[in-house]
Amino acid sequence: MPGNLTLDGLREQVAAGTIDTVITAIPDMQGRLMGKRFQAGFFLESAHEETHCCNYLVATDLEMYTVDGYAATSWSAGYGDYVMQPDLATLRVLPWLDGTALVLCDLLDHHTHAPVPHSPRAVLKHQIERLNSMGLASAVATELEFFVFRESFEELRDKGYRDMTTISPYNEDYHIFQTTKEEHLMRAIRNGLQGAGVRVENTKGEADPGQAEINVCYGDALEMADNHVLVKNAVKEIAFQQGRAVTFLAKWSHDAAGSSSHIHQSLVSTGGEPVFYDPDAEYGMSEMMRHYLAGLLKHASENTFFLAPYVNSYKRFMAGTFAPTKAIWSLDNRTAGYRVVADGTRNVRVECRVGGSDLNPYLAIAAQIAAGIDGIENRLELEKEFKGDAYAARKAREIPSTLGEAAQALKKSAMLRDAMGADVIDHYVRNAEWELEDFFSKVTDYEVRRGFERA
Repeated sequence: MPGNLTLDGLREQVAAGTIDTVITAIPDMQGRLMGKRFQAGFFLESAHEETHCCNYLVATDLEMYTVDGYAATSWSAGYGDYVMQPDLATLRVLPWLDGTALVLCDLLDHHTHAPVPHSPRAVLKHQIERLNSMGLASAVATELEFFVFRESFEELRDKGYRDMTTISPYNEDYHIFQTTKEEHLMRAIRNGLQGAGVRVENTKGEADPGQAEINVCYGDALEMADNHVLVKNAVKEIAFQQGRAVTFLAKWSHDAAGSSSHIHQSLVSTGGEPVFYDPDAEYGMSEMMRHYLAGLLKHASENTFFLAPYVNSYKRFMAGTFAPTKAIWSLDNRTAGYRVVADGTRNVRVECRVGGSDLNPYLAIAAQIAAGIDGIENRLELEKEFKGDAYAARKAREIPSTLGEAAQALKKSAMLRDAMGADVIDHYVRNAEWELEDFFSKVTDYEVRRGFERA
């Protein structure tokens, strides 16, 4: 269910006066929605075919700073336009915003109308096309964790993000009474998303004070990535409307658990039959599933940047926190980076537990598919299953511990350069380099508190 509104249906609602605004949006490099709000009548006149945006929208950092060093766009090239082409299959009503519909757009070159190869939707679409050429399709679900605070976004910003109060005072993992106190917000989120065409499974309390999780139904890779960015945007907007703040920062406090975005993934035939399942194989894992998982493991380090894109992301990887430190596979084992779940059933799949809640879903899923395809095409042999506490596995494959390490692995990745294109990888390597340059140019509160008097 990519959307819940047709163009004719939009015309009817505009004529009836129930919709007056249409948001056209693209996902940027950080996985945020960027775009315009159209008067609905003008959208129906012309903007439903295309509109335009500055090409810097997929070449900035979190602060929207125009970063030097990108080949695709720069001051010297004049920061021209891209075409935003609405994907009308994603057109939907947003119940939490009065009279408003939203449509996601693809980015096209202003002159040639070819897809912009480094735009997140195009990156993922390319990997989907590669799968389709093999007679395969994806089935993906991303979980999302976040923290909820008693204060509003404005209150926390005015306080300099100090003395923040989580909405609950204790661990609320699966805790019904505590989450009842938060139900006014969570119910609005679930019902709002359901009304926007996103099939919600559930919300629940997570493993720290104020931490929540939302799960939506699996879909193909593009639908899931679209839903993921809609979920994040909806959670923020609905929380804002209720005077609450939320964060998808992977590690908002060193005293709190990190927030993840686990990626459940499997493959099906173009006819919809699961190809990861073999009833006669160990754990029901087909030969194709074993090759796919072997690819994920072989290329785990070079894929890490797309799962953990910021300096802060790597502070989540800590032993004993349910965030993994080892890129190994295990059966139904939450200490491993890659967990095989639903073994012995048609739903057998791989859960990548490496990603944080700050990932861009288009890029993360695309990188997973690319690695899996490499495993299938090269018939990679799956390493032996790990059993036990992965945190204590001294010789196991480590997840990169810093953004710098992950950026170097990305830069050197022949697999990803072949799968996504060298220009695309160079674009995101520059993204990683800038995150490091910017961070290391700043003085942190930690440095001042620790060294002001004692240094």
